[in-house]
Amino acid sequence: MPYRDLSLHEALQSAICPAMRSKPVHIIGAGLAGSEAAWQTAAFGIPVILHEMRPERGTPAHKTGLCAELVCSNSFRSDDVENNAVGLLHEEMRRCGSLVMREAAKTAVPAGGALAVDRNAFSENVTKALGEHPLITLQRGEIVGLPPEDWDSVIIATGPLTSPALAESIRALTGEDALAFFDAIAPIVDRESINMDVAWFQSRYDKAGPSGTGKDYINCPMNKAQYDSFVRELLDAEKIEFREWERDTPYFEGCMPVEIMAARGPETLRFGPMKPVGLTNPHTDERPYAVVQLRQDNALGTLYNMVGFQTKMKYGEQMRVFRSIPGLEDASFARLGGLHRNTFINSPKLLTPTLQLKARPSVRFAGQITGCEGYVESAAVGIMAARFAAAERLGGKPVPPPATTALGALLAHITGGANAETFQPMNVNFGLFPPLIDSFETLPNGKKRKLKGKDRKQALSRRALADIHGWL
Repeated sequence: MPYRDLSLHEALQSAICPAMRSKPVHIIGAGLAGSEAAWQTAAFGIPVILHEMRPERGTPAHKTGLCAELVCSNSFRSDDVENNAVGLLHEEMRRCGSLVMREAAKTAVPAGGALAVDRNAFSENVTKALGEHPLITLQRGEIVGLPPEDWDSVIIATGPLTSPALAESIRALTGEDALAFFDAIAPIVDRESINMDVAWFQSRYDKAGPSGTGKDYINCPMNKAQYDSFVRELLDAEKIEFREWERDTPYFEGCMPVEIMAARGPETLRFGPMKPVGLTNPHTDERPYAVVQLRQDNALGTLYNMVGFQTKMKYGEQMRVFRSIPGLEDASFARLGGLHRNTFINSPKLLTPTLQLKARPSVRFAGQITGCEGYVESAAVGIMAARFAAAERLGGKPVPPPATTALGALLAHITGGANAETFQPMNVNFGLFPPLIDSFETLPNGKKRKLKGKDRKQALSRRALADIHGWL
């Protein structure tokens, strides 16, 4: 892969134009946030050195040395710009010239109303784009400890699997203990091993997404007896034992292991990832009591991800329990589920509104280490960190996006909107947006009605897109 060394990078700077010969911005971590930050910074004509420790030093979850590797899921979630906050965030990122959204569009696979990608093709494309950019140098190797003082503009985007040495240096500098939680990974099943005489293709309510047909999920049905038995097996299965120092680490609610959800009550899964609403079994013309959904994981359609089935069960137990699901009796697993420890900082206490570390303003943070949650949110914070750093490098003043936008609402939450005492990772959602100034609509009879549900979401989206245009 055509990664350039520093000497060639410097030669390119002297050959392009004077505006591009400024000192580089150093970005640590080439996950989604770091990759997006590098792309955005370079778009302003500013050189970037992107530091990535993989593959020289691996993590418990990554399998390759590719940039923007997807480890937990291949879904970027809803692409509905009018009715869903993450779909709105997608659109705002597109308007920012997002590399992540560009490559997601190129590698999209069917996923109902969601945007999902072929994970390998996506990461390969991002890595290729960064490697070919004349202003971006990818340096392999771990940054041990805090960056040198002469790096006058740094973005730390090391993600939830920050190396222990760097995490310890951050704790020593800030005086704050990094918060931590466990993040579980769902299994991936070979499509050919799924029994389609039992399972069937259908999206909830037959909804078709940006790359789908309305029949984008494989559904495995359960009756009440099968469901009750399955829940018992989940609870009785052998789990991974935590080390002593890990036992008090909380889970993130948005990525809860399926057996932890099951332990909260016998009906929890039926109102969570196994809810049967919007689905009818064509083999029986009945709605199942519960259902396990699998989502396409690659462009070839040969791999399917078990939706919401993150797990900490031991490998042998996973195969035994998951093969009790109707339709998966002979399932072949391309990847079994797993568990890794995630780390994030107390951003409301430690960061400024432009993502600078208060204790050392030359350092910014981006991505999941800030306490945002999700691939899309991680990349979005990378966009903002890069634009703030670029503004400074070009002699301007960084201006946060309006809080009425998806970008701004997310930023406001992680840099002050959340309670520092109870701070937990958060996905973007309409609950983070400021209320509408005029939350009523006038009916044909002249009466006013308060905007609710979809009407309110659509009004928030319209306002956001108008305001992001002004900020850009």
